[in-house]
Amino acid sequence: MIPARRVYIETYGCQMNVADSELMFGLLGREGYVRTEQPAEADVLLVNTCAVRDNAEQRVIGRVGELQRHKRAGGVLGVVGCMAQRLGPKLLEQVPRVDLVVGPDGYRNLAQLIDIAASGQRVADTEFRAWEHYEDVPPVREKGPTAFITVQRGCDYRCTFCIVPQTRGPERSRRLADVVGEVERLAGQGTSEVTLLGQTVNSYHDGEHDFADLLSAVGRVNGVRRVRFTSPYPTDFTPRVVEAMAITDAVCEHVHLPVQSGSNVVLRRMLRRYTRQRYLEVVAALRAAIPGITFSTDIIVGFPGETEAQFEETLSLVAEADFDDAYTFKYSLRDGTPAVRLPGHVADEVGSERLARLIDTVRRNARRKSLARVGEMHEVLVERRAKRGELMLARTRTNHLVLVDLPAQTVGEYHRVRLTGTTGSTFIGTVVTPALAVL
Repeated sequence: MIPARRVYIETYGCQMNVADSELMFGLLGREGYVRTEQPAEADVLLVNTCAVRDNAEQRVIGRVGELQRHKRAGGVLGVVGCMAQRLGPKLLEQVPRVDLVVGPDGYRNLAQLIDIAASGQRVADTEFRAWEHYEDVPPVREKGPTAFITVQRGCDYRCTFCIVPQTRGPERSRRLADVVGEVERLAGQGTSEVTLLGQTVNSYHDGEHDFADLLSAVGRVNGVRRVRFTSPYPTDFTPRVVEAMAITDAVCEHVHLPVQSGSNVVLRRMLRRYTRQRYLEVVAALRAAIPGITFSTDIIVGFPGETEAQFEETLSLVAEADFDDAYTFKYSLRDGTPAVRLPGHVADEVGSERLARLIDTVRRNARRKSLARVGEMHEVLVERRAKRGELMLARTRTNHLVLVDLPAQTVGEYHRVRLTGTTGSTFIGTVVTPALAVL
């Protein structure tokens, strides 16, 4: 009997890439491949890549060199995902050790492409396929109480700093019935929290149903206790979507809402389709409809043409929006994006200084809000063992991480805890009501 071929996939970037790696495991599993977590055991080594920032790509190139040591005779070393899509066949020229380059719409052909590469012919597939949703492919996920579900692929917004439209193609949404069917299967296997994924997830529309319909339908699935989604676009929070969030009990009280800048001038340069005031109106509408909702965001500093006064508008927005957390970035030039051609590129040292000031502002605001939460009661889902010590890591509906003293077998259970302290980004919690009383 011929032994099964083993595949190792290393994933970089966003939750969408995590979901795509699960999809690839599902596709290759159909062809008899077996998953391995050890690159030294693999016949096929794949790196699923991000292209949002240049340093992410440089890290991948370095990692490919390290993985080359594990490539065996007749084996295949491939780069897949957004970096593969962006560079295409040029990646084969730039990195001679790579045998295979496949973009996000080419995964259905992955097994056949691996066979071609294994025969000694280096190969690339970066064709956009607007019809491809992979709806018939069950992803192979890590066992656990949570799951990512891709409901939308691609993006029709054309933000000047963003490479995603070039790497993910045009926006297209899965049929609502297919999404609900996948959620039902997951719930039957013990998953109780799902996160709906899309580049601008709340612009979801399958031709008949919008995002409000999707939230309502997923929230009604028996066994689903929590529904999250990422990443939404501010102006796609229609009154229908806000209402669906408010009346669907399973939808969690947290929104990650990228703002990118607090300056209207910078937002126009970015081709973001809202103003500072419109963004704040969306935040206010969500807070009015959903008591206790929390917000995190994405912010870029040092965008071409950004002045000190415009940067200070971003600092003031952090205070006015009262974010619980923020992912902060210094602008990274991306070839192929319109921002490359904008005048007034900000000096690197200026961008770094602004980033440091922004991080300090975000941290101080988050610390103030965290200290105010000590003493609150929250339902938490136990996700996994913490990286250090014997505590378990759990998460509130508001997306706060809580360390709790519980045994390992409580993964997947819900407990009610009191927040007794905070380390800054994480809380310490004491169990008040055990699992059986809140399920």
